[in-house]
Amino acid sequence: MKGYAMLGIGKTGWIEKEAPKCGPMDAIVKPIAVSPCTSDVHTVWEGALGERSNMILGHEAVGEVVEVGALVRDFRPGDRVIVPAITPDWNSLEAQAGYSMHSGGMLAGWKFSNFKDGVFGEYFHVNDADGNLAILPDDIDPAAAVMLSDMVPTGVHGVELADVQFGDSVCVVGIGPVGLMSVAAAALRGASHLYAVGSRPNCAKIAREYGATDIINYREGDIVEQILDKTHGKGVDRVVIAGGDNDTFAQAIRMLKPGGRIGNVNYLGSGDTVSIPRVEWGCGMGHKSIAGGLMPGGRLRMEKLASLLSTGRLDTSKLLTHRFQGFEHIEEALMLMKDKPRDLIKPVVVM
Repeated sequence: MKGYAMLGIGKTGWIEKEAPKCGPMDAIVKPIAVSPCTSDVHTVWEGALGERSNMILGHEAVGEVVEVGALVRDFRPGDRVIVPAITPDWNSLEAQAGYSMHSGGMLAGWKFSNFKDGVFGEYFHVNDADGNLAILPDDIDPAAAVMLSDMVPTGVHGVELADVQFGDSVCVVGIGPVGLMSVAAAALRGASHLYAVGSRPNCAKIAREYGATDIINYREGDIVEQILDKTHGKGVDRVVIAGGDNDTFAQAIRMLKPGGRIGNVNYLGSGDTVSIPRVEWGCGMGHKSIAGGLMPGGRLRMEKLASLLSTGRLDTSKLLTHRFQGFEHIEEALMLMKDKPRDLIKPVVVM
C-alpha cells in the first residue's frame, strides 16, 4: 500500500509498505477523511519522539472498516467509524487503574505515528477494535467528525483537568483548534468570564462564537498583566494551557488564584525543564495545582462527543479552514500545519 511517512528527522515523503495485518481483536480501516496535527510537525521537524524511519504519519481519521478479527463483536466490514487518536489496550492494568492512555507505559496509548504506522496510508490498523472504534453517525459530515479524533477530546480534557465549574473565571491559553475546543468545553461547563489568549483574528472570531467573553492578545502586552487588569488583580479560577511553550506554565501560575487549578494539554515538543515561579506559587504552598494529561481515547468517549455534534451542542465545522479532496493532498495539508499561515485553523483531506 501507499502512505505518507516520516523518512527520518526533518524528512517526509510517499512510500510503499506492506498492508497491515489484522489480529483477532483488531480491525483494518481505510480512511474516509484525515487531518494532520501539530504533533506530526513536532515529531518530524523537532524530533520530539526521537528517530523514526519510514513511519507512516497521522493520527486523526474517520474511516471505513474493511476487515475485522475473529473476536470482534460489534463492527463489521463496511461500517463507517470514528477512530480516536489514542487507542489504549483496554485489558491493561493501567486501564483498570483509570489511566488507559498510558496502557503499556507513559503515553503508550498513543500508538499511531508513534509506535506504529499512522492513518495517512491507504489502510491502517486499529488495535482492540471493540474498545477503540465508534460508529460514525449518518448525520455528521466526515470532515467535521475528524475533529473528534483528537482536537475535541484534547480540548475537552484540558477543561476536565482544570476542573472548570459553573461560574468559574477561566483563561484558555492558545486558541488553535485544541484551544478553541477548550473554549467551547469551558462554556459548556458553565464558565462565566472566559478569557481566550491568541492573536490571529480568525481564531479570535471563532473563540467568541464558542463562548469567549474576552480576547487577550499577547502581541498587545504581557498576558498576565492583561488578565490581572481585567480581574482587578485577583486572577482567574482556572487556566487551560492549549498552546505556548515551556514558559507558559510560569504565566499560568502568575494569573491563577490561590486554590486554582491548571489543566495542561499542550504537547511540549522540545526543552528539558518547565519553570514554576516560587513566590507566585506560594513558595510551594499556594494550593495552585497543575494537572497535565494525554486525552482519553476509546469508544465511549468518541460516542459521547459525537452526540454533542448530532444534537448541535458543538459545531466543529468552524475549525475547518482548508479542505482538500483526494488522498494525494495529504502532503499539502501537512505542510500547512508546518507553515501555519495566518488564515489556517485546521486542514482536512477527504477521500
